[in-house]
Amino acid sequence: MGARVFVSGGYVGQFEQAIRKPQLDVAQRIDETLQTGGFFERMCRKLISTSRYAEYFAAAAELEALATRICEFAPTVVPGLLQTAEYARAVVLASNPLAADEYVEETVKARLDRAEILKDAARPEYWAILHETALRIPAGGPATMARQLDHLAALVRERKTLIQVLPYAAGAHPQMGKMLTLMEFEDAPPTAYTEAVYSGNLLDNPALVKRVQGTYDLLRAAALSPEATLTLVESAAEDHRRCVSTT
Repeated sequence: MGARVFVSGGYVGQFEQAIRKPQLDVAQRIDETLQTGGFFERMCRKLISTSRYAEYFAAAAELEALATRICEFAPTVVPGLLQTAEYARAVVLASNPLAADEYVEETVKARLDRAEILKDAARPEYWAILHETALRIPAGGPATMARQLDHLAALVRERKTLIQVLPYAAGAHPQMGKMLTLMEFEDAPPTAYTEAVYSGNLLDNPALVKRVQGTYDLLRAAALSPEATLTLVESAAEDHRRCVSTT
């Protein structure tokens, strides 16, 4: 089946075990192969329409809740799982300046609800590498940014996350301008998720995922140690606070 619909057998197995939902184009190819009269496409569209997330991100959000290990790289924005409400609101408004309050608040709530997995006793191992740019852009203003960085520091001190910063001094790196998420599962193959403008790409091909893991290893090697990262995060928070006091 995987060969006929141009995905791996492991990917099809995840559908069979109800671990993940098929993407729309895959559902359409399954219908064509099994001659099911559009059954899988209809089910897929119904699941997409009831999701709280953008269509291109819905499948990744679903897998995130099932992962035993999540590794992220964020080049410019603090990852969603680490965002405070006010920081998330600033990011949402930057992309949707004319959006209704209801849309903004629902989007922020959905993002904060995702972050609940880091509070669970059975939370996944979570490792994030942030480019220093993500610490310096004052999303929502310097006061909001200072509180966001305080939140990062608290998560690290509470040993809920591992965070490293890729400093400006590191220069060129393998993921210039591109975010990346790697997810591992107890009884399913690992996946990688990348995102562009209003589009996402969920990869499960073992050879591709292995290459992505190699890229993440290179980022980890170039980043500051967790201890040096914590010092930089707290220093950046103080820099933002100083900006508040001088305005």
